[in-house]
Amino acid sequence: MVHDLYILMITAGIVSLLFKLLKQPVVLGYIVAGILVGPHLYGENIVNTENVEAWGNIGVLFVLFCIGLEFRLKNLFQSGKVAVVGAATIIVGMLVLGYGVGRFALLDNMNSLFLAAMLCMSSTTIVMKAIDEAGLSKARFVKGATSILIFEDIVAVVLLVLLSSIAVKNSFEGVELLKKVAILVVTLAVWFVCGILVIPTLLRKVRPYLNDETLIILALGLCLGMVLTAEEAGFSSALGAFVMGMVLAETLEAHRIEHLMAPLKNVFAAIFFVSVGMMINPSSLVTYWPAIGFVSVVIIVGMITFGTLGCWWGGETLRDAMSTGFSFVQIGEFSFIIAALGSKLGVTDPAIYPIIVAASVLTTFLTPYIMKATVPCYIFLYNHASPRLRKRIDRREQEVAQAEQASQAVTVTNTPSRADKVQHALRRTVITKRIVNLFFTNMSENDTPHEKSNEDKA
Repeated sequence: MVHDLYILMITAGIVSLLFKLLKQPVVLGYIVAGILVGPHLYGENIVNTENVEAWGNIGVLFVLFCIGLEFRLKNLFQSGKVAVVGAATIIVGMLVLGYGVGRFALLDNMNSLFLAAMLCMSSTTIVMKAIDEAGLSKARFVKGATSILIFEDIVAVVLLVLLSSIAVKNSFEGVELLKKVAILVVTLAVWFVCGILVIPTLLRKVRPYLNDETLIILALGLCLGMVLTAEEAGFSSALGAFVMGMVLAETLEAHRIEHLMAPLKNVFAAIFFVSVGMMINPSSLVTYWPAIGFVSVVIIVGMITFGTLGCWWGGETLRDAMSTGFSFVQIGEFSFIIAALGSKLGVTDPAIYPIIVAASVLTTFLTPYIMKATVPCYIFLYNHASPRLRKRIDRREQEVAQAEQASQAVTVTNTPSRADKVQHALRRTVITKRIVNLFFTNMSENDTPHEKSNEDKA
């Protein structure tokens, strides 16, 4: 096991360093490292595949836990319309387009459904990294784009649960699917509300006693506990990790936990992407290059079209909408997870996995260059638009500018937002106070006189 980990880490480190020097995302380096240590290139296993797969599964949990930690109800409420309309347009549009591509390629319903799910999710990690490297972190469209990515992550986790259920039964039943969705939504709501009512308040009570070591152990314990709860309830482990991340994101310790989790997440995420690369047969890339190119074009054109339309319908300016659409032109971690799920359950064609991974690599490589084309494309579209459309574009610019000024005025007066009011009401519920007070009363009653005197001195 130590030998396997050594081979993985040293190969991933060297290759990712080369990709960093070439100014390419390190995720691509991890995938290439997986191809190098995989069983297909040399015809034999350099590392134990089962060990790598087990570590990769842990990596998925930590990645989803950290994605959940980045979720903020406040941000989602503030960008509510853009997030919901934009994400819904992209997801529904790409699902329909992906399913159509699958049927056009003569795939059956199950393969087409999995293919559609793989194509409808942009990569949060790659998008935010590309925006940061382009120096656009403070741009106006970033806030809406981030909210859309968060919403997509939530839908992706739900899709994982639904696809698992459909694949196990090997059938697509409308009534059964709606029932599963209803159960999932209710379960998510109960878990999230109960978590918000109890966990943030408990962490505030014990905050003086939480050093970095205790906090990270407690956070991981809560994460794994929710993972086991999700599995016992018949859902995927990924759902549990994501939900606990969402709950802890509403605590005062969210940024601290996120900071402490970063090294652990980076290590296991690297192993996960290496395990993705190990499943790729380089010869298949040559065999399927026309399909890889076609899928890449579908992703780029589809994401630009639906991303721009969704953000425009959500109330953004045309320029911001196009900036969002042009930055979403790739697929990433969730696509890999869904592809791995299909392969693991044996319900997808073996050719789909290398095609999806290769398309992800290609679109990720092209993302920075496509983003640079946003302004020229916007100018071209604006100059060739009809007078009526141009007038509408200008009016939207004025409306957004006025709304931005009004929002800044509210911030200056420290008026609490709707999200702040809801969060405050939940945390100050009488039930929450009773539960917490009862918990600590019982705990203090079990303290010895010596312990109590030490606390009093402290």
